[in-house]
This record gives sequence, structure tokens and C-alpha cells, in this order.
Amino acid sequence: MRRMSLIEEDCNKRNNKRKFASYVEKTFGFPIDPSSLFDVQVKRIHEYKRQLLNCLHIITLYNRLKRVKAGIEDYTVVPRTVIIGGKAAPGYKIAKLIIKLICNVADVVNNDPDTNNDLRVFFLPDYKVSLAEKIVPAADLSEQISLAGTEASGTGNMKFMVVTDG
Repeated sequence: MRRMSLIEEDCNKRNNKRKFASYVEKTFGFPIDPSSLFDVQVKRIHEYKRQLLNCLHIITLYNRLKRVKAGIEDYTVVPRTVIIGGKAAPGYKIAKLIIKLICNVADVVNNDPDTNNDLRVFFLPDYKVSLAEKIVPAADLSEQISLAGTEASGTGNMKFMVVTDG
């Protein structure tokens, strides 16, 4: 088996990101910059999977970006698109509230002209295998932040490790 060169891998990643960005814009009407870092957390919504922690991180990034734009803080900004996807069990009220919070934070971040070129947040509804085939090859960063000792097998991260072309 021939191993891909770093240039081929980079080209594949860029193509996968363009394909995913195009899919999201056509399907959901949400524009994504394929040159931004794709920060992805896609899995069933549950407290122990800590999507809430990721949401708090988004708020921290947003506040830091606001301080940079105001000249209060100085650091190099890497344009980032945070993509969180998942489903909540029908009776799981807290999971539904976590989704609502993520969507509300996304609304603030995405509609702020000071930050929306450098930070975008997208909630991918109804995450399933067919969507995984689109997002996994495009991801730059996969958030695996579940509470230690709570995952039955903890193999979700392996999808992101192996896939190079989607």
C-alpha cells in the first residue's frame, strides 16, 4: 500500500473541507469558510460527553476575540468554525437545553460583526452516519472531552484518526 505524501493529505483535507462547507451552505444556508480551522464535536448529546464544556469554551473564545478587536488583549487569531452535532434522547430535558444553549450562543457569535469572520458556530442537527461521512474527513480538530471513565468503549475518536478522504 502506498503512503500519501503530506502534500496529498493536505490537498485531500482542503477538498473535504470545501465539500463539507458547500453541503452545509446548500442544506442549511449557513456559510462556512473552508480555510478556517474546523473544530468538531459530533456525538450523542449527553452531560458526560460535555458539550456544555465545549459551549463554555466557545464563549471564552468569543470574549477573548472581543477583547482583541477592542485592543485590550493581543494574540494571534486563527479563524475557527466550531461544529457541534448530535441528537438528544426524546425525554432527556437537560440534553435539549444544552442544544438550545449552543444554538443561542451560535446566534450571538455568528451575528456579531466584530467576530463573525474569525469565529463561527454551527449546530449540526440530527447527526447520523451519513453526516459523519461528510464531517469526519473535513475535521481539523476533534473534541474528545467526555468525562473520564464514562465511555463504554471510547472509540469515536478513531473515526477521525483513520479517515483521510471522504
